[in-house]
Amino acid sequence: MKEVWEYRELLYFFAWRDIKVRYKQTVLGASWAVIQPFLTMVVFTIFFGMLAHIPSENVPYPIFSYAALVPWTYFANNISGISTSLVTQRGIMEKVYFPRILVPLSTIVSGLVDFMIAFAVLMVMMLYYHISPTSTIIFVPLITLFSIIAALGAGLWLSSLNVLYRDVGYAIPFLVQFWLFATPIAYPSSLLPARWRAIYGINPMTGVVEGFRWALFGAGQGLDPLGLAVSVIIVILMLITGLLFFRRNERMFIDIA
Repeated sequence: MKEVWEYRELLYFFAWRDIKVRYKQTVLGASWAVIQPFLTMVVFTIFFGMLAHIPSENVPYPIFSYAALVPWTYFANNISGISTSLVTQRGIMEKVYFPRILVPLSTIVSGLVDFMIAFAVLMVMMLYYHISPTSTIIFVPLITLFSIIAALGAGLWLSSLNVLYRDVGYAIPFLVQFWLFATPIAYPSSLLPARWRAIYGINPMTGVVEGFRWALFGAGQGLDPLGLAVSVIIVILMLITGLLFFRRNERMFIDIA
């Protein structure tokens, strides 16, 4: 962490470069930060909300699903970006020394711009549906930090494994797609029997999504304390082991990548 602080200006440069490259020569620009979760919300609303009549915890289904898609999209994009970052940035790593963890960290930081844009649209949607945020909205930054830690922990594992085994890069899209439906985004976790919710909390994004909804909509959301506690423990373990695994293999990244 001391090295990261010493190289903080380089982290800023990497993050700003990622943002510029992401929207360079695009017609819609930063609108892409909203298009992905918004169109997914439309699909979920039609098939799960209108046709399947999935319950939405006393919240209009578009708001229910979009509120979950905001942190999920941030997490999924970070997973995809971090997992390939060490391979794509090999040229820079060969030329100059810097803490290698700055590469995945820059993806985390640059993704916050998209997250804030998507969150602003969520606030506009809540205004349209006449939904006022409750006092628990003060926990949104904490839940966002929870999402950042989850993305970093999983990303450190996947980026290191992708250097060692290129099969991981091919498996990431399938993993993200499977993870999407294994997370209570299109449906509430209250549909599961109570005895399964603690096990369901092993998925770290369960705690993130449920916590995010609870922070926005208050006590009306079925936040399971046990499932949230399990998610928090899993995220912390994932971050610690991810850091250790990343550190142990750091010297081999340039030679193998």
